[in-house]
Amino acid sequence: MRSPWLADRTQLFDASGIRKVFDLGAKLKDPINLSIGQPDFETPEPIRRAAIEAIESRKNGYALSQGMPVLRERLQTQVDQELDHADREVFVTSGTSGGIMLAMLVLLNPGEEVIVFDPYFVMYDALASVAGAKIVYVDTYPDFRIDIDRVAAAITPRTKMIVFNSPANPTGAVAGEEEVRGIAQLAAERNIVLLSDEIYRHFCYDQPFISPAQFNPQTLVVDGFSKTYAIPGWRLGFAHGPSEIIREMIKLQQYSFVCAPQPSQWAGAAALDVDVQPYVDAYRRKRDMIVEGLRDLYELHVPGGAFYLFPKLPWGTGMEFVARGIEKYQLLVIPGNVFSRSDTHFRISYAASDAMLARGIEALRKLAKEG
Repeated sequence: MRSPWLADRTQLFDASGIRKVFDLGAKLKDPINLSIGQPDFETPEPIRRAAIEAIESRKNGYALSQGMPVLRERLQTQVDQELDHADREVFVTSGTSGGIMLAMLVLLNPGEEVIVFDPYFVMYDALASVAGAKIVYVDTYPDFRIDIDRVAAAITPRTKMIVFNSPANPTGAVAGEEEVRGIAQLAAERNIVLLSDEIYRHFCYDQPFISPAQFNPQTLVVDGFSKTYAIPGWRLGFAHGPSEIIREMIKLQQYSFVCAPQPSQWAGAAALDVDVQPYVDAYRRKRDMIVEGLRDLYELHVPGGAFYLFPKLPWGTGMEFVARGIEKYQLLVIPGNVFSRSDTHFRISYAASDAMLARGIEALRKLAKEG
């Protein structure tokens, strides 16, 4: 029985299915770990050095809740140059996840509706539920493209927010200009908040990244340093949007996360000078490697970005398939129902060494034939 001490909101979602697989992998001796969306390259040396220098020079106290000027001002300049909006303010968050939580708590009232595209990152519906909102799922199967007419049909007088993520987790899909422009204009026309999660914006392999903020100046953007610079444990993100929203998010951060870690912010300022194109090129090659290794046995759509592949299950349910992979091959992938109301696909993270990917391809080929 559930403890009577626990709040009802704790029952709105389960522990992350990703974390469950991650914890299981820690118990295996030599797993083929294609489960976690964590960069496999080392944190670049200038970023590590900047963090060490910040710590050694005693920059270890509380940071400003809106972010230290050394980082915040550079981000503001960067955003202003890209978007040139009359009212767009930047602040530094405790990770992109922290930014999403602040946004939902600041913007959503109980009973209001949030449109989420299925498949989706696990945090979107969980945090919206904590804020008391109702989730309205818009299906993007089988090709993970956004149908604007389907989105329009899902809007009701209670719709408050649309959550948009491109490049997407778990599918790796990158929305084209027509999709991005369409969703941005629809949100503007209906006076709906468009929350754009752009954590994978640097990882576009076949076409340029396009932000909906280019077409809708009211777009609220969350972004971060974890994936691009291989510092997920440093909890450094940022958000930008209309000042009215941003200032309320800063106020809530003062009473929750307080601030992003100060040493991380000095390192983040150094990160902005690091060329990440070699890492992007490496992930494009890894993407091609795993697609070529599996496409004859799995039904899949070639991902245009991020570092995920979301193939269709060749047999069984997601948990049956994942359990067999663990039991026979020590293979760790994520069942699709962690990210979806459907249980037809599974997620592979190809943020792994070439040797690990080669082992994974071999195991997945054998696994497909078992059905």
